[in-house]
Amino acid sequence: MMRHRTSSLMSCAAGVAVFILAAPWSFPAASQPESLQTPPPQSQVPQQQSEIVLSLSGEPGARPRYAVPDFIARSADAETADAARLLGAVLWDDLAFEREFYMIPRDTYRSIPAAASMQAVPFDRWRELGADALVMGSVEKTGPTAFRVEVRLFDVRSGRSAIAREYSGSTANPRLYAHAAADEIHQTQRALRGVARTKLTFTSDRDGDRMVGTVQQRGVKEIYISDYDGANQRRVTISKTLNLYPTWSPDARTIAYTSYLTGFPDIHLSLIYQGILEKPTGGRYQNWLSSWSPDGTKLCFTSTRDGNAELYVMDRDGSNVRRLTNNPAIDTTPTWSPSGSQIAFTSDRGGAPQIYVVDVDGLNVRKLTTESYCDRPTWSPAPFNEIAYESRTGSGYDIKVYTLATQEVRQLTSGEGSNESPSYAPNGRHLAFSSTRSGKRQIYTIGRDGQGLKQVTTVGNNQTPDWSR
Repeated sequence: MMRHRTSSLMSCAAGVAVFILAAPWSFPAASQPESLQTPPPQSQVPQQQSEIVLSLSGEPGARPRYAVPDFIARSADAETADAARLLGAVLWDDLAFEREFYMIPRDTYRSIPAAASMQAVPFDRWRELGADALVMGSVEKTGPTAFRVEVRLFDVRSGRSAIAREYSGSTANPRLYAHAAADEIHQTQRALRGVARTKLTFTSDRDGDRMVGTVQQRGVKEIYISDYDGANQRRVTISKTLNLYPTWSPDARTIAYTSYLTGFPDIHLSLIYQGILEKPTGGRYQNWLSSWSPDGTKLCFTSTRDGNAELYVMDRDGSNVRRLTNNPAIDTTPTWSPSGSQIAFTSDRGGAPQIYVVDVDGLNVRKLTTESYCDRPTWSPAPFNEIAYESRTGSGYDIKVYTLATQEVRQLTSGEGSNESPSYAPNGRHLAFSSTRSGKRQIYTIGRDGQGLKQVTTVGNNQTPDWSR
């Protein structure tokens, strides 16, 4: 395995730059240094002031009606005032995304006087608006670059606090506090893992660069990351070549992708918080379209090292390579089952490309789809046990879902543009995909029921998204 360490932010190793990211979802104590490079585990709970949890409900058979006004600015400066407005808006959006609550539109709050403190909330006015639950928050400066954020979920009928949380940390990205609070509310009120702190990675040509020295002068594609909602889009690679098919490691610390940096496709690993680039295949053979095993110890990928495009599995460091498929047809685009015991992939061994499944020992190959053209399978997280894929419908593609238990297929998109490369959110309730429905190819998210479509990117052409676990 070839390994390089970068020396600074956006620095370049062997011609490839790896973006060293300050931990975007960290919540350091105000007294801790700012130079964070390592994110805490996704499950880490920020500082908590108290642990009071009540479950709130609405009218029988209806979703609880939630309201989220602007946070209270406890410091008299513009940065705190801006953060107070942003926190309320982002938290409202995060809670709306999962569709577990009826979110009362924020433009209806104008008639209700803003609370000066958590102890002076006009619950009677919120009851008049029909709110069952009220999420109140405050933010204050505790240092030149430090915030303390308090969040309360109130039962509007009783005025009791159902959840109380306090976070402290950097002023650099206030959206993180709202994301953390949203995930906590979903977990405590709905026993649901929210995705507000997850991220997307995708490839983009937005920079308009061209490859140098090629006959075709092909456009460059670089790897980008963003928050799940499209905020904080940042470039990971600056190698001015084709960088394609990024996938998050299960711990969301490493991105595997296919790069043409050496003139042919090969698998690279960017350890984005350490500034390290790894080439686990050692720069030999053509290797592309890698997929992480659920435990992050292995990668399945396509390679022509034996003369034909077959699937191979290797350890994360490039050792213990073994061939998984053996067929004169093309086998590609692998995706692991949540248990790690099976792999779905695309093969044209029966004619047009279709979705197949093989046991991880290479045995028991079986065909799932029989359509005109299917590609890019992605296995859902438990408990849904379904595989999403792109299927040719007319001149373009639509996103379909195959349920393994029933062998039924349902279609999520309906022919508006070409819809491709689905990727599941870690809770399995949403998918990211690329679509040309707005003209250029952009990243969208959609619920697994086909509802809740949202556009994530707007600049350049963006495709092959992958959602962090």
